[in-house]
Amino acid sequence: MKFQWSSKLAVLAVLGMMAWPLAAQETQRTAQQERMASCNQQAGDKKGDERKAFMKQCLSTKTASQKPTNQKEKMKYCNQQASEKKGDERKAFMRECLKADKKAA
Repeated sequence: MKFQWSSKLAVLAVLGMMAWPLAAQETQRTAQQERMASCNQQAGDKKGDERKAFMKQCLSTKTASQKPTNQKEKMKYCNQQASEKKGDERKAFMRECLKADKKAA
């Protein structure tokens, strides 16, 4: 009888050790999950098609670790970042955004 209890305890101990890393993995967010959470927060009170369009744009925007490499990608990246700016503010932003990308390249 003692052998059976110790076998059961050993099995439970092994299962517990196997479950611990799985529980740790569940609490850590992936980069995509972080990006989704950030975009959700930025979307705020947007609803319907407006929210869909915003989320699509937000999730497709390149992060700092995914800097654009050619001029076309740089222009697209800066345009996405300036999506809500208008007039002179947008022009100034675009100028600085494109300069910053040239310095980084």
